[in-house]
Amino acid sequence: MKKAHNHMYLIVLLAVLSSVAPIATDTYIPSIPDIANSFNVSIEKIELTLSIFLIGFSVGQIFGGPLSDRIGRRKSSLIGLVGFSFISFIMIFSGNVYQLWVLRFIEAFFGGIVVVNAMAVVRDKFHGDEAAKVLSLIGTIRSIAPLIAPAIGSFIIHFYSWEAIFLFFTFYALFIAFMVYKDLDESYTYVKQSVYQSYKRVLTHKVAMKAMLTLSLGFSGFFILISKSSFIFIEHYGISTDLFPFFFGFNFIILISMIKVNLIMLRKYKPLFLVKTSLLIQILISIIWILTSDIQTLPLTMALMAGYMSMMAFIFGNCMALAMEHFQKNAGVASGVVGVLQFGLGAIISSLALLSHSSSFLPIAISLTIISIVAFLIMKSYK
Repeated sequence: MKKAHNHMYLIVLLAVLSSVAPIATDTYIPSIPDIANSFNVSIEKIELTLSIFLIGFSVGQIFGGPLSDRIGRRKSSLIGLVGFSFISFIMIFSGNVYQLWVLRFIEAFFGGIVVVNAMAVVRDKFHGDEAAKVLSLIGTIRSIAPLIAPAIGSFIIHFYSWEAIFLFFTFYALFIAFMVYKDLDESYTYVKQSVYQSYKRVLTHKVAMKAMLTLSLGFSGFFILISKSSFIFIEHYGISTDLFPFFFGFNFIILISMIKVNLIMLRKYKPLFLVKTSLLIQILISIIWILTSDIQTLPLTMALMAGYMSMMAFIFGNCMALAMEHFQKNAGVASGVVGVLQFGLGAIISSLALLSHSSSFLPIAISLTIISIVAFLIMKSYK
């Protein structure tokens, strides 16, 4: 079994490779009000592009998983990154919100092809509790992306128009492509198996599917809060765009701290126990949010958001390790299925939350409560 601390550069590279989604969503958030004004549409129509991105990201992983298992982690990563870069550049010339929706979907599709490879490489090289530790380390490093991404977005918006955000995405993807081309060694072992057989094996594995669904539900709640963050801080509390990254970034500072706690806890406790405990904490936080929805203050809102989101430190890496452990020969497809469920379910649930837009935080709190209860019931039956 390979040890995580002996492969820190690989872990950093995989964290950067898997950061396409948080960079592409969180850098974009501060520009949402400006884009809405530019296209003369309501802010909800631009918030919807976040859900559209998740749908495209999910579809990309459906194709990205088999592609990764067929031609390798390195080649499929390069295809996705170059495609992502090209479409990001084209988005600069969007003439209306509908063109933005379509191009955002295609951009996300290529991003989905990229992201499956990071988790597949982990499955190729690490196993068991060691894989959970590696995934937690990747999560720690990757959490820096959503921490600094809103600051980058706010900086760009402060000096330039919203189109500059997509120019940033263009060069960001090209830079990662250069790193992958130069430093990522091929790790997969080709197995002659049809795409249908690969997906059938993954989708019919009941135990692994429970971990995948729990991860997906956890991400759904997480993404609801990301999607609504511009409304919560900028629209509701009147925080300026320049200060938004500091309030938004607080959540990820707490998240990074909890990822470190997860690494320590893994020395004593099994991943399954940590997942169940974190879900119970999320349920408690959500219920408190429901009970205090009419008396919310900025400090209380920040505490509840950070508390709920930080539990993903225990859910993501541990659920991913529990799911991927069963698929030595289909790591690419398994990673793709996890991504499809994670981002697809996140898109559907967050879209429903956006449709119930209200000046109150009650719809958000109710959504989070339901999600966490369902996830806990699924993991309670995990054997």
